[in-house]
Amino acid sequence: MRSANCASVVGLFLLSSLAAAVEPAPTFRAGVASCDVTPAGPTPMWGYAARHDALSNGVHDPLIAKVLVVEAGGTKLAIVGMDLGRGPTPAMMATIRAALAPRGFAGVMICGSHTHHGPVIELTDEPGRGRGKFDAAVAYARELPETIARAVAEADDRLEPATIRAAAKDVPLNRNRHSKRSPKSTDPRLTVIRVDRADGSPLTLLVNFAAHPVMRPSGDLTFSADYPGAMRAAIEEGLKAPAMFLQGAGGDMSPNSPPDVKGPDEFGRALGLEALTLAEAAKAAEPVRPAIAVTTESHEFGTRLDLANPLNKILYGRAFFPELVENVVSEYAGGMRPETTTALLGDSIGLVGLPGEPFHAHATRLRERADLPHALVLGYCNGHFLYFPTIEATSEGGYGADPRMSPIALGAGERMLDRALIALYRMRGKFPGEK
Repeated sequence: MRSANCASVVGLFLLSSLAAAVEPAPTFRAGVASCDVTPAGPTPMWGYAARHDALSNGVHDPLIAKVLVVEAGGTKLAIVGMDLGRGPTPAMMATIRAALAPRGFAGVMICGSHTHHGPVIELTDEPGRGRGKFDAAVAYARELPETIARAVAEADDRLEPATIRAAAKDVPLNRNRHSKRSPKSTDPRLTVIRVDRADGSPLTLLVNFAAHPVMRPSGDLTFSADYPGAMRAAIEEGLKAPAMFLQGAGGDMSPNSPPDVKGPDEFGRALGLEALTLAEAAKAAEPVRPAIAVTTESHEFGTRLDLANPLNKILYGRAFFPELVENVVSEYAGGMRPETTTALLGDSIGLVGLPGEPFHAHATRLRERADLPHALVLGYCNGHFLYFPTIEATSEGGYGADPRMSPIALGAGERMLDRALIALYRMRGKFPGEK
């Protein structure tokens, strides 16, 4: 009897060991897609106030949205990098989320590159806000959410086993365009997130860097991705896989071209070659543990400027154009309600999406405080509430820090980053004993 019992125990042990051996190891699954988001006809252009409501007159290079959907343990995250000046409006985000609701996404991060050669997307089908005068732009804005949602769904339908790795280094390719202090600080960090198929071939490369895409002349009224488009082309030529650009905390960062590099195409290629070097480094890095956590938070802030004041509306209308201002003022009515999305991949990559133009120090401080190998700020994500300067930068004043271009309450950027930092630690279980 004792030997029979012993045999049973051994048999159960062997069966459980065999089951453990057969059970697949946890893994990420990932899918990619892209779509063209270039307007079909002339529309007002986004970015330079001096253009007012001048219509586009052609396409220098197409505007593209790149999509990555990643899933682990039943949790899905969509990341979209678009050749547009800003993230989608709140109404657009609501439409996108409604379209994707049956697919069960834990979060979506839809980010504009901040190219100043994209279309205005804020115009709506109402009198004085676009209807009748800018019908092509209104139609474009109405169709954009559906276009993005279809691309996300396409990427979701293509999920396959994948591994994720990351690498980063500092490159002297941006400069501080705001501060009067010396020396002027920058955020030179270039980070790539490499997603590989099960056979080790690259599925996509995500690139995070902070610098305004303003290298094409403002008088050029053709649509263009600016330097991020050239950067993607260089990467895709070398890697033989799609690349996505995710603008960083670029509110006070401009491109800083080396002496032998001229214009957006050469600058984009130079940045792309740096990213390709990092892609090789990432290939040898430790894979990210296959787990995803997402926290989305809504915030409410007052404003430093009464945007609804008729005099301010007139002044903004002269600086930009009245129909755009009417839509923006409506979006900010009763205070500002930005939404932040914070995602954690494994226990090594943190992504913080901010709906506006954060100054670079928000990103450098997040890295210092997050205790993660890679902590990234994604600007122009899921909205646009203009500039988020630091408190110190606000004290200096100047474009991007004064109330006209940064009407959100003083210190709003710090408060949003603090909440994101708490979320990153909480999603890693670092606050035991909380109620």
